[in-house]
Amino acid sequence: MDHNEKKSTLSDIQVQRIDSSTVELCWQPKDRKPTVAVCSGLRRKDALQKVPVDESSYGCVKITGLDPATRHYYHVVDEDGNRLLTAERRVPLEGAVNFRDIGGYKTSDGREVKWGRVFRSDGLARLTEKDHQVLTQMGIERVFDFRTPAEVSEAPDRLPEDGSITHVNLPVTHGKFDFVDAMARLKQGDASWLTPDFMVNGYIRNIEEFASVWGEVINGIADSKGPALLFHCTGGKDRAGTCAALILLMLGVDEETVVKDHQLSNTYIAGMLPKIFKLIASYGVDPDKLVPYLTAPLECIHALLDHIRSKYGFASDYLAEKAGVEKETQELLRERLLR
Repeated sequence: MDHNEKKSTLSDIQVQRIDSSTVELCWQPKDRKPTVAVCSGLRRKDALQKVPVDESSYGCVKITGLDPATRHYYHVVDEDGNRLLTAERRVPLEGAVNFRDIGGYKTSDGREVKWGRVFRSDGLARLTEKDHQVLTQMGIERVFDFRTPAEVSEAPDRLPEDGSITHVNLPVTHGKFDFVDAMARLKQGDASWLTPDFMVNGYIRNIEEFASVWGEVINGIADSKGPALLFHCTGGKDRAGTCAALILLMLGVDEETVVKDHQLSNTYIAGMLPKIFKLIASYGVDPDKLVPYLTAPLECIHALLDHIRSKYGFASDYLAEKAGVEKETQELLRERLLR
């Protein structure tokens, strides 16, 4: 929100996907009748349609006829003329299930992370031509890939062939652990590598051993001239989750919200798990043993936050001391990514 802009009388605006061409937009207080415009971009002039809101629209309105190959933003104007911008958290793509916007979160000083600037995702190897249209429309000009060389070789990102998106590989590994090798061992019925503390230790190691990676991404956001960028790993939950947590904390988002954002991965990947569990069982391995590895464990994000707090005090201090993101750069990012 602009510091001179009046606070809207609306709150808790949510966008829920109903089907491939329909969403439901809801707000509080329910008796308000805002003006809603559906847009293909961050500016109101990109409006595609205006949505009728009348007496029957008690706190919610369904919006239909949406093009699945377009990322939509919703400009909401309350009865006092105050404007709000919102969007779906998850970007519905054909070839990725955990692709989402980190915008929309409130900060401790009353501002909000801008929508449409920074995205996080799982692997991009199965992106379709329609997905490419969405990435192009969103203005993504750079992709930071946290996967190991073996992961990249096994499933290279499928990005538009016109070279409009730059791919930057910044491998984040778990000691000597190799994802591709682990999958090969799993097919032989060997899950011995997954010890009870495997995931928690991995999150702490991400903070201590790969600070330069997070620093390169965050400095890259500060240096970026394009509208948007993306970072991802294989599942979009652990390595991408670490990076997202650091960015949100640096921007001033509270820890409770950061935890909720981390846990959203479990919602978005839930539909894939039964198929994966069935496949794992066919290898002679108990799927329950792999739940911590295949999901975003709550104890991991708590361990990460506790570690940063106990050793560095604040994420901003960690980024300045360990990751090479100067305090001036962090302030620049707050001005650029908050409203």
